Amino acid sequence: MTSTHIDVGAIDFGALGTWMDAQGLPGGPITGVAPVIGGTQNVMVRLERGGRSYVLRRPPLHARSRSNEVLRREARVLAALRGTRVPAPALVAAQTEREPVFYLMEPVDGFNPSTGLPEPHASDPAIRHRMGLEAAAALAELGRVDPGVLPGFGHPEGFLERQVPRWLKELDSYAELDGYPGPDIPGLRETADWLSRRLPRSYTPGIMHGDYHFANLMFAWDGPRVAAIVDWEMCTVGDPLLDLGWLLATWPSGNGHVPGLPSPQELVSYYAALSERDLSAVDWYAVMACFKLGIVLEGTHARAFAGKAPKDTGDLLHAMTLGLFERAGEFMEGALD
Repeated sequence: MTSTHIDVGAIDFGALGTWMDAQGLPGGPITGVAPVIGGTQNVMVRLERGGRSYVLRRPPLHARSRSNEVLRREARVLAALRGTRVPAPALVAAQTEREPVFYLMEPVDGFNPSTGLPEPHASDPAIRHRMGLEAAAALAELGRVDPGVLPGFGHPEGFLERQVPRWLKELDSYAELDGYPGPDIPGLRETADWLSRRLPRSYTPGIMHGDYHFANLMFAWDGPRVAAIVDWEMCTVGDPLLDLGWLLATWPSGNGHVPGLPSPQELVSYYAALSERDLSAVDWYAVMACFKLGIVLEGTHARAFAGKAPKDTGDLLHAMTLGLFERAGEFMEGALD
């Protein structure tokens, strides 16, 4: 998570104002600078200028190797989604020609449920139940967008065939970390074999969010509507049903921070009613999402052995990996039937 400290050295407000003038945006002093708290490594600040509010997103002062390219892709996606019915942050303007890349978007008028529920959501079980259905509806809306709005984006050809080998290779790469004894994940091989045997024969390419789960959604203050899908860092053109699988794999169980959500089966039925996509292999996508996310989380466990991540964090994420493979087993046994 970001901290409440703004890395002011990462933002040249004078240069920002000059650039905003060149975009034809309202002028005047930049005021009201405040951090936007969220699950991102990038700098995000809210600011005001000329009577208009914005959120600025740019890499940290000491950017990671791909930080600028990720933001360049994000800006391109948000530009492509303008004018669609997909609830996404509204892009105002982007500077992608030189580094650091940054962009301005309109603030989202909504809340993230992982930080707590406001009223009327906290008191109304019908609203909370509907929030889950609206999450499925927003995803179905994304799946309807023609991927042709993002020419050359991603590698949709052979997308599904690449998944199991790609993530097994990722898991094998952890052996390079000193001290990692190898993956102790019950069901790993069985899950990989099941996925390989049941690979869907075909799919219709579409825009994928890539990390579609409840914590990456913001909801309207006055009801269950999804105000915006956020954090588009993993977006690509692939199979949108893997986003649905990701939602199922990460779906809160029991009375989590949003009690009374619909069941996974209800999510699938609601999505199916809004989409023309073939959901006959939806269990495959849910298992694939558990498989991929479990391997991603195991990477931190492996880095902890090498002293490159805190041990308690590594242990926690390893436990989450084991839980994901258990959930994969439930999906393989027909939990969505």
